[in-house]
Amino acid sequence: MKPILFILTSLLITWPMACYSEDMDDAIRKFQQSLIVREITGSNVAMVYQDNKRLYHEAVQSKKEGDQNIDVNTLFPIWSMTKPITIVAMMKLHEQGKFDWNDPVFKYIPCFENLTFLDGNEIKSCHDQLRVIHLMTHRSGYRYYDSDPLPKGVPNYEAVHPNQSRYNDLETYVQAVAKQPLEFPPGTRYLYGINQAILGRLVEVLSGKDFETFLTDMIFTPLGMKDTSFTMDTKRRTRFQPLWINSSSLKGFTDLLDELTYSPDNKAHFGGEGLVSTMEDYARFCEMLVDGGVFRGKRIISEQSISTMTKKWSAAFPEEPNAEELLPGYVYGFSLFVLDDPSADNPNVSKGIYGWAGYHNTHFWIDPEKRMFGLFMSRAREFNWKIPLEFREAVYGKKP
Repeated sequence: MKPILFILTSLLITWPMACYSEDMDDAIRKFQQSLIVREITGSNVAMVYQDNKRLYHEAVQSKKEGDQNIDVNTLFPIWSMTKPITIVAMMKLHEQGKFDWNDPVFKYIPCFENLTFLDGNEIKSCHDQLRVIHLMTHRSGYRYYDSDPLPKGVPNYEAVHPNQSRYNDLETYVQAVAKQPLEFPPGTRYLYGINQAILGRLVEVLSGKDFETFLTDMIFTPLGMKDTSFTMDTKRRTRFQPLWINSSSLKGFTDLLDELTYSPDNKAHFGGEGLVSTMEDYARFCEMLVDGGVFRGKRIISEQSISTMTKKWSAAFPEEPNAEELLPGYVYGFSLFVLDDPSADNPNVSKGIYGWAGYHNTHFWIDPEKRMFGLFMSRAREFNWKIPLEFREAVYGKKP
């Protein structure tokens, strides 16, 4: 491993890199510092990679009481940046011929056969089956159940949010999910939700392995992602970045709001939010995507799989009313945003960039045209879509 250079005259840790542009370096550094000044994040780290070189890789430390300096060993909860990893797992199984996109989910998980959906406060039977493609594209009708009030007057309606205090394994979790009505008939529209948690169980059924074992064998080990896991023991917890929270009711750093237990004894490994990782590990995942599914000479998934993952499966807001308003011009692939109209976002950014983000403000994007990725990690609430937009402005230039 290359040595880390400690710069005593600033609040930066700098990894050796090939400088792409001093102006770009300065712009990214100022962007990172501004997040701390504006109290959006605590310490944070950013990376830009292009053509097999890390052009930029720096951590900016807040030096605030309760924060912890970021280094190469720092662990972050990546939350929804787990989703693209789950998607890649499904792509590998699809390449192996284990299922078809239009297969009904009940073919593999029988409890999903006789589903219902909400029509106002009335529960009706679904005429169409929930299919694997609906889970891949967030068109299933399942939402996140901590985001909105539960409907009144609907019997036995539960908030089946991914929760390791209530569920010890994915089989138990999906059985609880299948009892709940969908928000609408499957396949009819986009709604960001718990789909990848269900896909984690589908991976187990299709592969015959527990979800984390499959990810380790097929993705983490080939990529050298040695620190990515659903669990943390006491030693690993010392490397876990404190959470900066700045909300209407709380402000400061804490170690008490993990939400997931990360217990080695719990097997509810949620494919939508459960992983803990490092900057180095996730950079390897991004490198594989930039290189068309190949990591340093070893093919992980096919170029065709990446094309399928990143094609338009759902439209942008407002055509899709449940899509993200703060991502104009972005359509949706397999749990990925895909920039379809740069003029609506930043004309300097390449059409076709894709990526996603995590609840505690981890963000990434892949630029296939420029063979580039951007990766940002912090641990901060509240979630903010402006972070990756400002990061891309620092890299590509501000929009006119």
